[in-house]
Amino acid sequence: MKGIPPIRSRRGRRRRRPDKLHADKGYDYSHLRRWLRGRGINHRIVRKGIETSTRLGRLLSQARHPSVPLIRWRASNGTPTLVTVAEPKHQIRALYTASTVTVYQAYGPEIGLPAARDGRFPAAWQRDRMTWIKPSFLWMMYRCGWGSKDGQETVLAIEITREGFEWALEHACLAHYEQGLHPDRTTWKRQLKRSPARVQWDPERDLHLRPLPHRSLQLGLTGEAAHRYADEWTVCITDITTLAHTIHDHVRDGDLTAARRLLPAEHSYPAPEGGLDHLHR
Repeated sequence: MKGIPPIRSRRGRRRRRPDKLHADKGYDYSHLRRWLRGRGINHRIVRKGIETSTRLGRLLSQARHPSVPLIRWRASNGTPTLVTVAEPKHQIRALYTASTVTVYQAYGPEIGLPAARDGRFPAAWQRDRMTWIKPSFLWMMYRCGWGSKDGQETVLAIEITREGFEWALEHACLAHYEQGLHPDRTTWKRQLKRSPARVQWDPERDLHLRPLPHRSLQLGLTGEAAHRYADEWTVCITDITTLAHTIHDHVRDGDLTAARRLLPAEHSYPAPEGGLDHLHR
């Protein structure tokens, strides 16, 4: 803890003290817990003989949003060294349950309001056009300007079945040609034309909607996939425009802690083994 470098904050002095600490069972000592409590630091330390340290990675993943940097200790020649752990370049982070995954879209009130009211897309929603869904809440906020852009004033959280989401990923094609992933440009164009879904990897965003180093999934649905999305996969549609505005207000006021508390709890999505290999290098 004493080795944590000063971290710049938007207001006041640079911070050296985290809000919460996660540690493995090598730090399960009462005097260390007392030391942390005395400095007002919340902690989650794996307990010896009760929990396994293999849970720590899952706890770390669930405890934070990717806009929050992750710091770990690494032993170098027997000396602990503080290092920042990089996010995987491509990942799907989403709010999900055992059976559903939440994606986001934004529409004008003529589409968004009846969709949220009825729990399904209205007849005016065009099933024959490509529609893009985003598992990342903050990327959706970047795209719709926190629900302020014309035609995107109503922000929707759509729960769809994981079975449908994974079907779309399995049948998707990368939206751009990638040398080394596709045999050649002609083959890629042929795959793209016949695929009912396509994938873009765009920079994830922080609370200020600035780009982060790692990429977030955007999933475009057309043809069969768009029809199945609207008519089979959709479980629930919720209007979260007020939530988006509230988080934005906290960000503008400089209260990022309050803003983070309201963010959806997005975790790394457990895609099937090898299920994304055809979508990135």
